[in-house]
Amino acid sequence: MNIEDLAVSAARDDAVGDAVSSATGGQPVLAVVGRPNVGKSTLVNRILGRRAAVVEDTPGVTRDRVAYDAVWNGRRFTVVDTGGWEPDARGLAGRVAEQARAALDTADGVLFVIDTTVGATDADEAVARVLHRSGRPVILAANKVDDARTEADAAALWSLGLGEPYPVSALHGRGSGDLLDAVLAVLPEAPRERFTEEDGPRRVALIGRPNVGKSSLLNKLVGSERSLVHDVAGTTRDPVDELVTVGGETWMFIDTAGLRRRVKEASGAEYYSSLRTASALEAAEVAIVLLAADEPVTEQDQRIISMVTDAGRALVLAFNKWDLLDTERRLDLEKEIVRDLGRVAWAPRVNVSARTGRATDRLAPALRTSLESWGTRIPTGRLNSWLGEVVAATPPPSRSGKVPRVLFATQAGVRPPRFVVFTTGFLESGYRRFLERRLREDFGFAGTPIEISIRVRERPDRNR
Repeated sequence: MNIEDLAVSAARDDAVGDAVSSATGGQPVLAVVGRPNVGKSTLVNRILGRRAAVVEDTPGVTRDRVAYDAVWNGRRFTVVDTGGWEPDARGLAGRVAEQARAALDTADGVLFVIDTTVGATDADEAVARVLHRSGRPVILAANKVDDARTEADAAALWSLGLGEPYPVSALHGRGSGDLLDAVLAVLPEAPRERFTEEDGPRRVALIGRPNVGKSSLLNKLVGSERSLVHDVAGTTRDPVDELVTVGGETWMFIDTAGLRRRVKEASGAEYYSSLRTASALEAAEVAIVLLAADEPVTEQDQRIISMVTDAGRALVLAFNKWDLLDTERRLDLEKEIVRDLGRVAWAPRVNVSARTGRATDRLAPALRTSLESWGTRIPTGRLNSWLGEVVAATPPPSRSGKVPRVLFATQAGVRPPRFVVFTTGFLESGYRRFLERRLREDFGFAGTPIEISIRVRERPDRNR
């Protein structure tokens, strides 16, 4: 399917538009479209005033459509960055083009970006014809106009019939203010209603190594191809947000780029994708770590789980491709889980199939369990009664011939639960793990990490 075939549906599909409007809190939506490597993501970053979209001097870095909140002159709107849109694209490039078309379907306005140093190509003219048919207001951005000498080249873009071309340099910011004023002029007023942290949907980060099926799972939950899926590892590079109804409740799912290695060991687009995945995890409340059930648990899987627990986020383990497992592999997997994932045995586990939708309805109860534990607080009186019984039955080991006394404990916070234990001496790490295990046995805390810190009380100096 080429770009002109896709044009027929450009002004339809209002249901998709409504879904995006709800996902963005009712803000007007600006879709940024154009050929690969014309500077769309750089321009998006200029509009946002920060480096949010992944940028690299290589065509095809952006693949999914990714939404960001933007503000200009007190007006809020949503910017949707898209992959490069080319006519007659096939394979992965064709799927990227479909994502760009979907962004057009859901937009209130379109920012069409052209590389002025190249001029209007046949592909640009094909995109312009699609935009003419869409009925959406279009702002034409003549990018890479870095000085007055190239402004004449921008004027030549009047021939596309899309109105005045606005010369701009996304890299240096030249002309960006005039461009944004023009954008606001065509966008409807932004409603004031927005989701807040208190009354909005719970935020779920979908995280894992490349090609384990994160985007496929999100698409199955949404019921449409919201996230780009291809058998090329690393297709997703920017976090993709989507409102998803699972178990009768609305959740904000964030599909993230697959993590191949430590952030500091990555480079280029992979490095910035890793940073955005880490930021998405920080913004989330609970993470679903997706693992491939048909493959052995890897060191990278364990590192990603540690990333979640170190961030203090609630956790659900989902084993994808369960429909592909035979009896022998299921037995091997159980042994691997005990051996390699024993430290997160407290995490709820769901065996799913993103391809068939098997057991995806079980994700919602697991998420609720983890989030409930994540916010659980134990009253101080009950906590210290429990602590006294545990310590009396199993005192801490002696240190330098002396047994430290456990005085009392308090819960310092939630999300995740944090406990402070006051003692007369240092408690060995093994005893702290024992206390954590007993906390989980007696109070639950399924699906959340627990932090236990020790405060040693100094004995008063009687000679003073």
